[in-house]
Amino acid sequence: MSQGEPIRVAQVVGKMLGGGVEAVVMNYYRHIDRSKVQFDFLVDADSTLVPRDEIESLGGRVFEIPPYQHVAEYQRELQRLFKQEGWKIVHSHINALSVFPLRAAKKAGVPVRIAHSHSTSGKGEYAKNALKAVLKTQSNRYPTHRFACSQFAGEWLFGKAAHFEVVYNAIDLDRFRFNAEARAQARADLGLVGDQLAIGHVGRFTAQKNHAFLIDVFAEVAKRRDDAVLLLVGTGEAEASAKSLVDERGLTDRVMFLGQRSDVNRLYQAFDAFVLPSLYEGLCLVGVEAQVSGLPCLLSDAITREVDVTGECKFLPIDSPAVWADEIDSLLPYSYEGRLSISSGQFADYNIELQGKQLTYKYLDLYSRN
Repeated sequence: MSQGEPIRVAQVVGKMLGGGVEAVVMNYYRHIDRSKVQFDFLVDADSTLVPRDEIESLGGRVFEIPPYQHVAEYQRELQRLFKQEGWKIVHSHINALSVFPLRAAKKAGVPVRIAHSHSTSGKGEYAKNALKAVLKTQSNRYPTHRFACSQFAGEWLFGKAAHFEVVYNAIDLDRFRFNAEARAQARADLGLVGDQLAIGHVGRFTAQKNHAFLIDVFAEVAKRRDDAVLLLVGTGEAEASAKSLVDERGLTDRVMFLGQRSDVNRLYQAFDAFVLPSLYEGLCLVGVEAQVSGLPCLLSDAITREVDVTGECKFLPIDSPAVWADEIDSLLPYSYEGRLSISSGQFADYNIELQGKQLTYKYLDLYSRN
């Protein structure tokens, strides 16, 4: 690195498919001091939603590498890149799979190797959980530093005795703050009429997000509320099966599949409640966003309570759709006052302006000591 140039940090993000981890990394990239620190993104070649134009406009680079399923080829190419580019810091965001890029980084002589836990594991994904269990035994072998999005996610990957630092899933608070005019416009754009009850969910269509259960919950709600609609934001491999289930339940005209959106902050304004019955999460970014928007949040009891910034989230078991429907049914009538009363001070840990500065200094400190 020439004097005066920013240090460059290799960000191993795996498959960029429009998920929460990529959103976290991009949020930080937009808000770090890029005159001092720049990001280079190492993405799997089968990624479908790489924001290449934005990354390059901000001064970053994108390197496509073989998908991690091809382990030997994946590690060879990473090791070659690490030696060629000479990054002093490699920051891996692929949870238990970080064993592979950080092993390659160690072999290539990279001095600072950060493993970042963004997730955990849950019921049902037997093959995936078996692989995670094996890889977790090696999770402390190759990193020099450990980050996690929550205490829960850190202990899950690194163990309760390991030292790790919580790096919050920070967001631009102002973008998500409630705005009555934005709500009226967003609801009009969606075709919502009057006080129609809009139940919202944001998440990729994967087994982890438990859409089948969510649709069963909404089927119960729909029996009780003629005006209720379910708004689903995201895409993914399980979208087709979710649409089939909606058809089977006779809910086609009550459920909107909104796809991958760049205006999720506007959509939160249109919602009346936010639901997330995930099988597991590290710390759900969308749960924080929904709270900043002032929404009542119903979350799976498999999600860490660390996400409950306001103290108002409801955590429910994911074995009874009727229990969730009861909670939705019991929500108080819509209140602008309640949504406007959310205090920024509650969310200081999630303020990307502050956290972006802290991460900048963290990288600079690690670089200077190596």
